[in-house]
Amino acid sequence: MLDDFMLRATLAGIGVALAAAPLGCFVVWRRMAYFGDATAHAAILGVALSLALSVSVFAGALAVALIMALAVNALTGRGFAMDTLLGVLAHSALAFGLVAVSFLEGIRIDLMAYLFGDILAVSRLDLAVIWSGALAVVALIAWRWSALLTATLNTDLAFANGIDPRREQLVLTLALAITVAVAIKVVGVLLIAALLIIPAAAARPLARTPEAMAVIAALIGAGAAVLGLRAAYLFDTPAGPSIVCVAALAFLTTSLLGVGARRA
Repeated sequence: MLDDFMLRATLAGIGVALAAAPLGCFVVWRRMAYFGDATAHAAILGVALSLALSVSVFAGALAVALIMALAVNALTGRGFAMDTLLGVLAHSALAFGLVAVSFLEGIRIDLMAYLFGDILAVSRLDLAVIWSGALAVVALIAWRWSALLTATLNTDLAFANGIDPRREQLVLTLALAITVAVAIKVVGVLLIAALLIIPAAAARPLARTPEAMAVIAALIGAGAAVLGLRAAYLFDTPAGPSIVCVAALAFLTTSLLGVGARRA
């Protein structure tokens, strides 16, 4: 059954959507959009290093994304504004990654596939990695859901309940690094942040509870993956950007519905 490349692509898109949805909600609530961008941009350096060392691209992207996220965590509050720090690290990591790729000799690399994704080329092994990573992220977020939510809402309340906000930030950091590593094949490093943020933002006007927002975001993300792939097939457009475009249309629709509901 998995011989059909469109089926593998669809399952890969759904897997990434399931991982990105709950994590994306926390990214939206904590206003960490640029943090996600910085971690995703660092992944291209991980790709270059993994190809140079002949190791798994997933392992290389995961390691460098995790190092970037931990570095941002460690440097926060050291005299730099967060947006400035993330801007420097995000664009520096992307630039160093692209330069590193240019030094790879004897290795043919489709850079566009890593920048914008190549979901139609997902193999059975890629699919196994994507779903393993997605299930790990979902399990991690589910395990720490209450603590993460409390630390997000109010740090003082978190301390009063014996919850260390910095520890929960590390949990989100790990989940973000895993998501970036599994999503790089699907939408590429330049669009990963969009897949994290847009479904969660689209779900916000429709949800009454945090749990409902995570579920709705997962449904929107999965729907965007399916419909985006269908649109790419019908109109011969790039698959990764098509998925993000469908998610953006969902955000526009739910935003208009939310405005209409408030006026009513």
